[in-house]
Amino acid sequence: ADGFIALPGGYGTLDELCEILTWAQLGFHAKPVGLLNAGGFFDGFLAFLDHAAAEGFVRSAHRDMLLVDAEADRLLDRMATYEAPKVRKWIRRDET
Repeated sequence: ADGFIALPGGYGTLDELCEILTWAQLGFHAKPVGLLNAGGFFDGFLAFLDHAAAEGFVRSAHRDMLLVDAEADRLLDRMATYEAPKVRKWIRRDET
């Protein structure tokens, strides 16, 4: 695949989405990962990801790897120009 897009769905969709994001975070791939947030379906999930980043459980650069849009054409355009962040996977003890 050249990239990945998750559409509204249930547990299986979230499982696969989180797995492919984790693989990107670990450097297994540098492909774009998109979320089609049709009708605000994923608003609660996105709020959770923002909260996890604010609390330091997810680096901001890793949170930003997930491209989100309510319109498929805009999402595809953003995915076409995606560049993976160059960020270390883990935070050292002396970092905040």
